[in-house]
Amino acid sequence: MAEAIRVAVAGAAGRMGATVCDAVAAADGLELAGRADPALGTDLDAVLDGADVVVDFTVPDQALPNAHRCLHAGVSVVVGTTGFDVEKLRKCAADHWDGGRGGRAFVAPNFAIGAVLMMEAARRAAAFMTEVEIVELHHDRKLDRPSGTAARTAELLREAGADVHEPIHSVRLPGLVAHQEVIFGGEGQTLTIRHDSIDRSSFMPGVVLACRRVGTLTEPLTIGLEKLLD
Repeated sequence: MAEAIRVAVAGAAGRMGATVCDAVAAADGLELAGRADPALGTDLDAVLDGADVVVDFTVPDQALPNAHRCLHAGVSVVVGTTGFDVEKLRKCAADHWDGGRGGRAFVAPNFAIGAVLMMEAARRAAAFMTEVEIVELHHDRKLDRPSGTAARTAELLREAGADVHEPIHSVRLPGLVAHQEVIFGGEGQTLTIRHDSIDRSSFMPGVVLACRRVGTLTEPLTIGLEKLLD
């Protein structure tokens, strides 16, 4: 029997982090190896020695330094935090790649399978209806705007030839979790593609999949849950 993948969680005291801890503890083949969070009095360095993978759900200004510390220690990192400079993470991951002997970095703007399907459907629609607006709605504690999911969706749509209208619309209200509408307009018609996460549990199958797969990735940095579903 293969040894369990040891997973530590950064931001473990937050709502997403706590949900990740529960999901990792319950998943076959994964072992919860540590919880790092200032609110718990536990620094990330204290859990690195016992981890194969660190899942980061912190805040934008912590995510990049945390990833650097993980990769420097040879530990792979799964980043769910958004709003930081991904290109700086790309360079950091490449610097620590060591011919594939170092840790890997994986980033997903959204870990919900439905959100990935929403982005894929929108990308396909963009070939036929090129005028599009994006509206994203999140809980009032989310710091970055637009969301990472909306920014990634806009990137995919532009690559498909769509005219993504600016600005992307961001709504922050209590009671929301994570929601996005992609609205296409054409002559005499509109098309709306919407995804709703009504509970943080919607993200957990994607997080667990990333924890299982990140150590097998063949590039220093991989972006997007769709890369693990193909």
